[in-house]
Amino acid sequence: MATFLYQLGRFAFRRRRFVALIWIALLAVAGVGAATAAAPAADSLAIPGTEAQRAFDLLDQRFPGTNADGATARVVFKAPAGETMKDPANKAAVERTVHALRSGSPQVDRVADPYTARALSKDGRTAYAQVSYKVTGFELTDASKDALEDAAKDGRDAGLTVETGGNALQAIPETGATEVIGIAISAVVLVITFGALIAAGLPLVTALIGVGIGVSTITALSSTLDLSTTTSTLATMIGLAVGIDYALFIVSRYRAEITEGSEREEAAGRAVGTAGSAVVFAGLTVVIALVGLAVVNIPMLTKMGLAAAGTVVIAVLIALTLIPALLGFAGKRVLPRKARKDREDRESAAAGEPHGRPATAAERPNMGTRWARFVLRRPVTVLLAAVVALGAVAVPAASLELGLPDDGSQPTDTTQRKAYDLLTDGFGAGFNGPLMLVVDGRDVHAGQSTKTAAARVAKEVGALDDVAVLTPPTFNKAGDTAMLTVVPKSKPSSAATEDLVHDIRSRSTGIAQDTGAKTLVTGTTAMNVDVSQKLDDALLPYLALVVGLAFLLLMVVFRSVLVPLKAALGFLLSVVAALGAVVAVFQWGWLGDLFGVEQTGPIMSMMPIFLVGVVFGLAMDYEVFLVTRMREAFVHGERPGEAVVTGFRHGARVVTAAAVIMISVFAGFIGSTDAMIKMIGFGLAVAVLFDAFLVRMAVVPAVLALLGRSAWWLPGWLQKILPNVDVEGEGLRERLAADAGGPDARAARAPERV
Repeated sequence: MATFLYQLGRFAFRRRRFVALIWIALLAVAGVGAATAAAPAADSLAIPGTEAQRAFDLLDQRFPGTNADGATARVVFKAPAGETMKDPANKAAVERTVHALRSGSPQVDRVADPYTARALSKDGRTAYAQVSYKVTGFELTDASKDALEDAAKDGRDAGLTVETGGNALQAIPETGATEVIGIAISAVVLVITFGALIAAGLPLVTALIGVGIGVSTITALSSTLDLSTTTSTLATMIGLAVGIDYALFIVSRYRAEITEGSEREEAAGRAVGTAGSAVVFAGLTVVIALVGLAVVNIPMLTKMGLAAAGTVVIAVLIALTLIPALLGFAGKRVLPRKARKDREDRESAAAGEPHGRPATAAERPNMGTRWARFVLRRPVTVLLAAVVALGAVAVPAASLELGLPDDGSQPTDTTQRKAYDLLTDGFGAGFNGPLMLVVDGRDVHAGQSTKTAAARVAKEVGALDDVAVLTPPTFNKAGDTAMLTVVPKSKPSSAATEDLVHDIRSRSTGIAQDTGAKTLVTGTTAMNVDVSQKLDDALLPYLALVVGLAFLLLMVVFRSVLVPLKAALGFLLSVVAALGAVVAVFQWGWLGDLFGVEQTGPIMSMMPIFLVGVVFGLAMDYEVFLVTRMREAFVHGERPGEAVVTGFRHGARVVTAAAVIMISVFAGFIGSTDAMIKMIGFGLAVAVLFDAFLVRMAVVPAVLALLGRSAWWLPGWLQKILPNVDVEGEGLRERLAADAGGPDARAARAPERV
């Protein structure tokens, strides 16, 4: 592989104009596709194989025209103090609003008048109109959304408080200025790391090009493939982070080769052949982790993973081709002034001219060298300190509660959150998440009927403690299916509501045995319960699949058994600690004001499995980049301890910079208005913080110091089976040495024309 990538790097360097034009053309094509595409989809909660989804599908079949999966909205009214919604003026204002809602958009299916639907609170001060649409939230036009918002004006003009909730108002999440700040921090870190503006700018420019192509392609395909707005945000988040990191490693290795005396084209080939090999395998681990999300069988999660994986593939291809091409344009300006002067001195010395500086800068001890030697002297102390610290942060993870965000998790200044609070005050928290029961009486026992089965369901469910309201059964035209609505006393995201769903389902089993009628529970709240259960069931198989595949991949890379095992265990430490931090902030409310958490509650159901997937891939990036240098030094004859020091001397500075960049990029999304994006951004940022600075910088060298030479042990029979992919470039060096007297080597050593 290293030889192929070496040739690819030299080709891209020589044909830099051609390579750059190809990437610019791809960006232009993707941009045009995105500009002419339909709006991205709203997040879909279709969960194949769950009871809630089966109930939705049954409603579509037995109650045609009800649009069970159509968008909904609730327009909530509240009268001023001393007045009620039954006052003539207030009632007239509500009726005008209802009329405006019915006539405001052809996509409206029906609007329930608060007075005929008896949707008034006990004190008479609060009422709500339920709006149902013929289409899903994805298909809802901007004109329909505008009509929904405009309809509330009559009520407000009459002095009423009017707010609107529901999924009809779902919008593209905003991240605000913090995302830009994250990119700015990345730029500062790159300038400090490289000491040259050109070198610092290359990773940023190429990462933005990669993200531009990836996200534009996602946007162009969003209508066709039903890709959600969250998918684009996730692809941006991961694409920026890995794009900058991969380019950072290639540029850093190129500069090292230049400093050691290689000509520019040769340095580009060697950089892509060595660091590029690490980029390929690091990218593969990320792709495996993201594509592996498909095993959960949740369409939204699968699409998010595939789209993000596609963006990672683009980042890898750009690092291997566009970076060496741009290095060709950059010339010697990719080096800081001091390094350029050192190179000129060496060139003068080669020509027989006197020079003043020895070329030993790469060998002088740096912070990475000093830290590695410190760890080698006290491996047990460092290992215990890092493990105890991570364990302490992980403690809150034991209290993890899962759920999905609803309007109650929206910022307090949004109309959705205000409508949620008005309904809670007027009717009770359960009105924000009603359950829907579907009684299928097509296969009832002899002597039974759908009506008797539905009556028994109503009687038994109505007697449950957490039920606030139970509507009478509504039957379809055939009379073989009934629909009931249950309003819990507790809020949708509470454990009590989840228990209620399980209680109803357990009772429906007995009713089905006695009557033959099947009762299914659905609604957004029941769907959330099913999602949580499905994700919980899939976590261990997913973890086994991803970690297993990555373990095999890392065995091929490092030709060792214990190094991949150490990498996997270190990852588990960092991901559990990250989950503990997420629980402490978003569930317990610790430092909530600092991170803009306005409402605590259950952790998003997708968070654990998503964190496992993404963080595993990113954690293996640092493992590959850092330990590959150690492996390279070890196979060249250095003792195990010396190899650890060499790896840190060459890699610690760059890995630290890469981690700071990735943390700043992820942290930039904490400012998002979307609770899901905010939580993902925070979780990924702290996970990278723990993994890079505690696991890779402390646990890894400490464990390698304790293992010594056995760290690189591989059974003989396994050595014969595993392919030798030559990540360290050993085969490449042997080939170049063998060609040293040939025309290829002379061409490689000849000065290139600029």
